[in-house]
This record gives sequence, C-alpha cells and structure tokens, in this order.
Amino acid sequence: MNLGIINKKRMPVDAKHHIFEEITYQVDGLKVRGLLMLPNENVKRIVVYLRGGKGQVGKVRTGRLMQFADAETLVFGPYYRGNNGSEGKDEFYGADLHDVTEAVRILHQLYPDCAIHMVGFSRGGLQGLLTFQDLPVSSYIIWGGVSDIYLMYEERIDLRGMLKRMVGHPRKQADAYHERDAIAQITASSPPILIVHGGQDQQVGIHNAYYLADQLDKIGTTYRTFYQMEEGHVPRPFALTNTLSCVKQWMMDVETGNIKSHKSSK
Repeated sequence: MNLGIINKKRMPVDAKHHIFEEITYQVDGLKVRGLLMLPNENVKRIVVYLRGGKGQVGKVRTGRLMQFADAETLVFGPYYRGNNGSEGKDEFYGADLHDVTEAVRILHQLYPDCAIHMVGFSRGGLQGLLTFQDLPVSSYIIWGGVSDIYLMYEERIDLRGMLKRMVGHPRKQADAYHERDAIAQITASSPPILIVHGGQDQQVGIHNAYYLADQLDKIGTTYRTFYQMEEGHVPRPFALTNTLSCVKQWMMDVETGNIKSHKSSK
C-alpha cells in the first residue's frame, strides 16, 4: 500500500545519516511534491517543515531540513501545490492547506508510534496554525511566523497586491479572510505551541508573536516562548545555534511530558 505516495526520486545530497528523496503524493487529485530527509536508523521522531515565501522565494532546501535532524529524525518539507513542479495553484492558505494535512496523515500512517512536530516558518507560521489542531501531532513550533492574516495585510504593504490577487481585500472578501483566521480555530486542548521570534524581524514583526501569545493566554492553550530580541527574521549563526537547541529541547520536553505550565516563557 503506497498510502498516497506515488513517486520517489533519490536526490544527490551527501549526508552521513540520511538519504534525501523528492516524493510525489496525491492531494485532491493533484500530484504534489516535497523533500524527504529519511534517516538510515529507525525513525523515532518526525518533523514537518512548512516553508515560507511563495514560488522560489523561501523554497524548501536541504539545509533547512538538516537543521532539525539527528540520526533518528525524519524531516519532510512539502513544496505546496503550484510550486517546484507540484500541480495545481498555490492559494495562499486555501486548498494548499490540504498539502500539509495529507502529508502529516501519510507520515502518521507510515510511522504511527512516532512523535510528529510541525515547524512553520514565516508564511508557514499561519500554514501550520490553520492545520495543526486537527492533526495527529505532538506539538507545533511557529518560527518567525505570521500568526494573523489581518496583521499580515496591515504590516506588509509590499505584499498587499499579492494578497488582493490571491485572497482578496479584507473587507470585500471578508469570508476568505475569516477562513484564514487561525486563532478562532485554536482551543485549550490544541497541541502545545512553541513561539520563536526575533525582536528585529523586519519581514514578520514580533508583534505577531506577542499577539499569538496573548490570544493563547485567553484561550488557555499550553505554550512557551523563545524571543531573541537582537535577531532578525533569520538568526545570525551564533544565535541560530541557540534557537535550534531551544527547538530540540522543546521537542524532547513534549515527548517526555515535561511541558507543565500553561505559560512558560524563555
């Protein structure tokens, strides 16, 4: 049984503990692609990386996936429909969300005993917030991520033209924006969330993180924050090491039941 995977292509990546494959899987009748980093050892943890950007900007790269890996961690990054050879059209938080949910379900079927952690970076932040609560995942990490579609429209004047083309205007196409309101779908029983953000982020302002944390407080969702106030959208190398240590410690804490409090900030 292929569980939705219809093609695998070995990628020429030299990695000590993993092989890389570009896989094609079926979603809504479309052939959607993604990059899979498969460990040589038994799989004990799965990380699903949700890319930022659109098209070639922010595309899934091997280096990004390798950040989250160890010898027993599988990492997968969906390209989203309409990107990098995937069929269909990117709808920017529309039906492309199915590319995320189907990937997670396939991985869960293949490795039912493994913890699954979703990581949403930049645009992928909202991609994850709109899907994680209904999936068999252990936690969600939103990293430099968009948390609110309305904030995105207000903040990124340079992206308004694209948002109007792909989603519409917040007032004229109110239903489309309401469907993309992730906060309204999160509950107190949603999987725990780690919020990672840089204080100098010029692409996705840190108020996205503050707003999300404030809303999670009101909802009662378990979360933790990790703010690096001197860093931008992507941390500098020395700060990136600390970020990745925090993310991996979070995954371990979730898996061992050490996420105790409703709010725990770092």
